[in-house]
Amino acid sequence: MSAESDLIKLYSTRILALAADIPHLDRLDTPDATVKKRSPLCGSTVTVDVTMRDGKVAEFGQDVKACALGQAAASVVGDAIIGCTPDQILAARDSLRDMLKKGGPVPDAPFGGLEVLRPAADFKNRHASILLCLDAAVEATQQAMAAKTA
Repeated sequence: MSAESDLIKLYSTRILALAADIPHLDRLDTPDATVKKRSPLCGSTVTVDVTMRDGKVAEFGQDVKACALGQAAASVVGDAIIGCTPDQILAARDSLRDMLKKGGPVPDAPFGGLEVLRPAADFKNRHASILLCLDAAVEATQQAMAAKTA
């Protein structure tokens, strides 16, 4: 099987559907924290806004300029993140990284939808784009919580 046909299979109907329907694409007017992450390899960027309440994500906004895989990851994250704690988001990011790089298990609920990206494990040049949204969300929630306790 050629690398080109493997790449075509990677962009499955499910991944493309997720990429076409990303939740929370409106940026927040007054977020507790904003973080922008960029993948130096492909140039994809994701900017995340969060508002925290009672230690959980109360509001979430994102601006996603990424490949279909990065968009699909942002779609799953956007659908799951409201109500999550910073620790849950960190665990999801670490689990997604392990799933892609080490064949680890799928992230726990509510981030289990990231399983759709398991075939991307073979495409190391796409990993950074896939991780952008969770990387930004981890940093944003940590910043927001630190600001609230300062």
